[in-house]
Amino acid sequence: MKHTFWTKPFYYVFAFFIASISLYPILLMILSSFKSSAEIFTSPLAFPKSFTLETYKNLLDQIPFMQYFLNSTIVSVVSVSLILITSSLAAFYIARFTFYWNNMLFFFFLMGMMLPIKLGIVPLFILMKDLNLLNTLWALIFMYTATGIPISVLILTGFFRTMPHELEEAARIDGAGNLRILWNVVLPLMRPALGTVMILQFIQSWNDFFFPLVFITDEMKKTIPVGMLSLFGQYSADWGALFAGLTLASLPMIVLFFIASKQFMEGLTQGAIK
Repeated sequence: MKHTFWTKPFYYVFAFFIASISLYPILLMILSSFKSSAEIFTSPLAFPKSFTLETYKNLLDQIPFMQYFLNSTIVSVVSVSLILITSSLAAFYIARFTFYWNNMLFFFFLMGMMLPIKLGIVPLFILMKDLNLLNTLWALIFMYTATGIPISVLILTGFFRTMPHELEEAARIDGAGNLRILWNVVLPLMRPALGTVMILQFIQSWNDFFFPLVFITDEMKKTIPVGMLSLFGQYSADWGALFAGLTLASLPMIVLFFIASKQFMEGLTQGAIK
């Protein structure tokens, strides 16, 4: 349906209104990161009286924030990389090869979405202890990889099944094997789906609080969500430093979304259309 002269401004106003509602909490967080705790409570919605980096200095002085940042980066990047590799291989195998257990194998991956992983935290804790993975980043990497594979296989399998077979058949005629077809032919066409999976899984692993709280007790192995708890005292909290930490912690997700936003939007629209 074409937009008329009178309806087009309405859509722009409506889009600006929705964008303002979405961006206002982020703007408020950034502004509060330049305020002291007293100023946050006395004038929470106003601009800071002076834009200083004192709250950021207090953040770095109170907790090893950069170590938390490094731990979160390692865990998120490695787990997302493993998810993309394993999910791509599994989804390609399920979507492109017909065998007796095809549907059962696909259903097996879907069961990972149906069963809440947190219900099995006790046996998982015992498993990590037996494997000597407690207080290591590998415990978090393995958990995020295992929990992220089911939804990733579902997304990628749907995209694989909508792709034409002619390109793969042409590559097979030229002598390409399955892995080469996947790497050189299929995956370049799957960038929207891969971008969608990458953003979703990175946000999940970056923001997760539960598993680091259970598996990590060493202060220098904590990730940002758990490490930020140190800013909360028994009777008070340094809210300025807390907002400064939240601002720094949100930067990787914002940067990642701007980098992969085109693929993410294409992935959502193509999935909705197909």
